[in-house]
Amino acid sequence: MNHYDYVIVGSGIGGLFAALLAQNHGSVLVLTKGSIDESNTQHAQGGIAAPVGAGDSPALHFADTIAAGAGLVDEEAAHILTDEATDRIADLVRFGVPFDSVNGEIALGREGAHSRARVLHAGGDSTGAHIELSLSSLARLSRVTIREHCLVEEIVVEGDTVRGVKALDAARQAREEFGCRFLILATGGCGHLYKVTTNPDVATADGVAIAYRAGAEIADMEFIQFHPTALRLPGVPTFLISEAVRGEGGILRNSEGRAFMADYHPQRDLAPRDVVARAIVEQMARSGSDHVDLDVTHLPAEKVSVRFPQIYRYCLDHGLDITNQPIPVSPAAHYMMGGVRTNTWGETNLRGLYACGEVACTGVHGANRLASNSLLETIVFAKRAVDRASSGEQAAPPPSPDTIALPDAAAAKRPPVPPLDRSRLQALMWDDVGIIRSGESLARARETLAAWEQAVAAPSDRPSHELTNLLLAGRLVTEAALMREESRGAHYRTDFPETREAWRRHLIFRKA
Repeated sequence: MNHYDYVIVGSGIGGLFAALLAQNHGSVLVLTKGSIDESNTQHAQGGIAAPVGAGDSPALHFADTIAAGAGLVDEEAAHILTDEATDRIADLVRFGVPFDSVNGEIALGREGAHSRARVLHAGGDSTGAHIELSLSSLARLSRVTIREHCLVEEIVVEGDTVRGVKALDAARQAREEFGCRFLILATGGCGHLYKVTTNPDVATADGVAIAYRAGAEIADMEFIQFHPTALRLPGVPTFLISEAVRGEGGILRNSEGRAFMADYHPQRDLAPRDVVARAIVEQMARSGSDHVDLDVTHLPAEKVSVRFPQIYRYCLDHGLDITNQPIPVSPAAHYMMGGVRTNTWGETNLRGLYACGEVACTGVHGANRLASNSLLETIVFAKRAVDRASSGEQAAPPPSPDTIALPDAAAAKRPPVPPLDRSRLQALMWDDVGIIRSGESLARARETLAAWEQAVAAPSDRPSHELTNLLLAGRLVTEAALMREESRGAHYRTDFPETREAWRRHLIFRKA
């Protein structure tokens, strides 16, 4: 068995940032199931939030984070996020990330539910790609060992302590085992649970699934954020239209051309994402249309093309000039607020297991993530995880006293279901566990998912591993959504449309 001080799973901003820091404290191996450049990070358009502008402060950023999270934000984690933001931005600059500037000052955009312009960006709307390129270039030149096309199948645990991982080299169809002192999960989210998503193909909930099977706690899985504005053109792949477009003055209009967001929220087009997504769904239902329009035609054409070069070029390549034509948009699955439960040092209930980024549930997002807090959360808690591991303290946090186990899939007779494949799973989750849910739709999904899990074969290659990981994540999302009998943040149920104080708590799952 090859042994390293740190094994890091994932090569997005979280995995690479942690690896570059951890190399100063020992040997580091990064395992990534695709190439080093495949991750959600490179698709992040809007940018990274930090209170660095004039008139802004960590206190204001904290207040916006709390407000967006609909009563479930962990306040200690949110204070850490906003207090440490400026230092982590400085780290990214030191690592070579070329943030945009105007007259020598960092350029700042504004996005939904922010009270100030505090979103740093690079290359206009190519922030994630610039961060990924900067970090991956450094990692390739560092002492970090990188294994591409290497999918982690299992976390090796003895008692309550992680000892390593078992992995599949998909290129050679060979299995290997890697030992470690510390394992950091940075595998991203679960976007491909859904038929329509802004996420790349690699977002298949791998980290959540392997952590759950190993005995780690999984929290807040009912809270899936649907981005309100993804490009909706016939035959064109789903493409994110950044919230920053609305931050620069873009207006959502219905099929009649009317700006409708004033009907739903005082902040209009910059309302929290869950509000905007549901408003769009309602407007589409009223008109029978599959989209609404995002209008930037009133803005100077040069400003649009320079500020959003990636969006402008992509739309133009598909026959749409957004400087004089509205952009047809509809919601798409975007971000997983829940995940592997950690404390404020990235530690889980298993000794030696850490998590950071979208795979982790630090509690900082609550029920609805504040726009552009995701990249910030990743680097803040990636550094804290490395700091904690390198300090020599390995006392895993005590497990939650109120954990829930998934019901046994074989415990009851299941209805006949069509064979499981990714498209059927995605359609089920989109239709029954999507933006708007009900007890009836969730119960229907629960039965189908359990029947599939009972019948699914043991995985043997990357596609089958991804499918079984998505299936497990789907069960976690559905069970949590069925249990939470209220509407809060990104979780909305037609049979329980109000927020209830009794549900101001977290649902935490752990394998029995």
